[in-house]
Amino acid sequence: MTRENGKPLKESLGEVDYATSYIDWYAEEAKRVYGRTIPANTESKRIIVTKQPVGLVAAITPWNFPAAMMTRKAAPALAAGCTFVVKPAVETPLTTIRFIELAHESGIPEDVVQCVNQRGSVAGDIFTDSEYVRKITFTGSTPVGKSLIKNSADTVKHVTMELGGHAPLIVAEDANIDYAVRQAIATKFRNAGQTCVCANRLIVHESIVDEFSQKFASEVSKLKVGNGLEEGTDIGPIINKKRIR
Repeated sequence: MTRENGKPLKESLGEVDYATSYIDWYAEEAKRVYGRTIPANTESKRIIVTKQPVGLVAAITPWNFPAAMMTRKAAPALAAGCTFVVKPAVETPLTTIRFIELAHESGIPEDVVQCVNQRGSVAGDIFTDSEYVRKITFTGSTPVGKSLIKNSADTVKHVTMELGGHAPLIVAEDANIDYAVRQAIATKFRNAGQTCVCANRLIVHESIVDEFSQKFASEVSKLKVGNGLEEGTDIGPIINKKRIR
């Protein structure tokens, strides 16, 4: 993952744990796919709820978390009894391919979980137009998500979207500045600044902005930018600053 994505090795190892936690969680949840009985308005009626797989789930995942974003979509789909196909980001297909191989090695049939490699615009149209795909799940930009939702309406697909935002980090007048600086560093520079919750902007009260800025700049200067496989590297190479999940 580090060779393909550029993130520091420590971050990659953490993501593997993060990714497998979804599998562990939903493997347990699969045991609890219960139905239920709901009291009716008359004694002569009985209302029973049963849970059934929705069908083939198609996923489109981003490049910044190529393992975790795939497993968080695949694990619940498989636990619910659905088949699953994922289109990874063109920048990071290898991590996803390896995870799919491991799934097959673990005993999941090849026709139950698969991946396809294609440009997002092409795969998106194939997924939304397909009569076989019953649900689409996407993590990425808001414009693309809106397009997928719109195009899914023609075939009445279920959709789950995790779309981009514009997250601020706000430092109030009475904040502990040293603590705020540490949190700002962690929030802004985790995974080279490429996460869905990384701060896009810092809003600092005017009475403390000078002190905060000086301490923040000092801490940023200590970060080591370089090869993610080198020990002590805090930030791997940023592949594309504009492509933030």
